Amino acid sequence: MAVVLSLWNLLEASLLFLNAVCILNEDRFLSKIGWSFSGNNIQGFGENPSTKSQIYTLFHSIRTVARIPLIFLNILMICLKLILG
Repeated sequence: MAVVLSLWNLLEASLLFLNAVCILNEDRFLSKIGWSFSGNNIQGFGENPSTKSQIYTLFHSIRTVARIPLIFLNILMICLKLILG
């Protein structure tokens, strides 16, 4: 039973993290810490991207790809929470 609860908690925490990444506003939050698109230096071909640029790219891709599936996952999670408690 403890394994099921910990996997459920991991799934729930992952969903909350994805929600948090998707609602980060680029102008209000990310630009203040230097992670906006205008703050990234464009890397040349063959150069290793910086850690900031990799994190920004990850956030941007999560926002782009996961927006619609997150709507359905949030609806499913709310329904499961209402039914199971």
